[in-house]
Amino acid sequence: MNNVESTVVSSRIRLARNLADYPFPNRLRDVKQAKEIVRAVSDAARKLRPFKLYYMDEISDGVAMALRDDHLISEQLAANKKYGAALIDEGDREEVGGERSADKISVMINEEDHLREQYIARGLNLAGAYVKLSELDDSLSLSVRFAYDRKLGYLTACPTNLGTGLRASAMLFLPGLSRMNKMGKLIREISRLGHTVRGVYGEGSAAEGYMYQISNEVTLGVTEDYILSEVEKAVLEIVTLETQARRSLVAEDGIGVKDRCRRAFGILIYCERISFVEFLKLISDVKLGAALGFIDIDDAAVIDDLIASVRPANLSLLSDKRQTAAERDVLRAEKCRKTLIRATLK
Repeated sequence: MNNVESTVVSSRIRLARNLADYPFPNRLRDVKQAKEIVRAVSDAARKLRPFKLYYMDEISDGVAMALRDDHLISEQLAANKKYGAALIDEGDREEVGGERSADKISVMINEEDHLREQYIARGLNLAGAYVKLSELDDSLSLSVRFAYDRKLGYLTACPTNLGTGLRASAMLFLPGLSRMNKMGKLIREISRLGHTVRGVYGEGSAAEGYMYQISNEVTLGVTEDYILSEVEKAVLEIVTLETQARRSLVAEDGIGVKDRCRRAFGILIYCERISFVEFLKLISDVKLGAALGFIDIDDAAVIDDLIASVRPANLSLLSDKRQTAAERDVLRAEKCRKTLIRATLK
């Protein structure tokens, strides 16, 4: 795998929109109005794609967590049992908890804004994801009237989303920079350039398994093309820095790095049970080992999909009965073992 493939996990485009004829979600006091928004958006979106509608007050906590783990809804939406809903494109995605498709598309309804449209593409493909999401956004605008001002652009609940309402982000795997203690300097530099670095689940979340989100902060006074270009430029610069950091790791202690990565692989293919916390630590070393050529796995997506599939919420959905943590640990080890062995067979 090349440096970009081993570093950039996914690209995400998100558009914030509000309907002109309704108060912002934080001002909604009428359930009837909230349902009208859901119905209007759902009817319009289904003209273009085979969306499935999920009401937050009708799905289980387990399903909500699985959708959140897949980045299809946010923690905030999952908690909004009164007004919240989500449209998930079942055409681009297998059943929740099952095998992952390449791309994901969803529309969160009545989160911070009436609409949070998002498209997640595998690897570095911001422009392609934006084209796909623009098709949906254009289709919605023909059926519902967005709140828009000639000077301020799209009106949003938070002023930082005014203008284009566009957030372009990439999920990056940065073990080299993390282990060389260079993330602090990188975060400061990225902020100076008008971008932000967040954890796996966005603002307020922690980094997990050396994973970080890089996204634009400015949405007002700039064009969509400018945002896409600047974020991609920043991502490619970080890929270069990460590549250099990995080389430094190997130069300092190549045998030690190789040993750590291969030990992690050995544990994961022979263990009989494993917690998600321990799994995440080990699989991060396996992914680094694959990127460095120490482990014979050519496709980073195999590891990324495995991480998503063995999260507690997704494992729970594979069984009809309620699972204990110990039962999930056994199932996780089995799924991990089969996936990694299959990935290394030629």
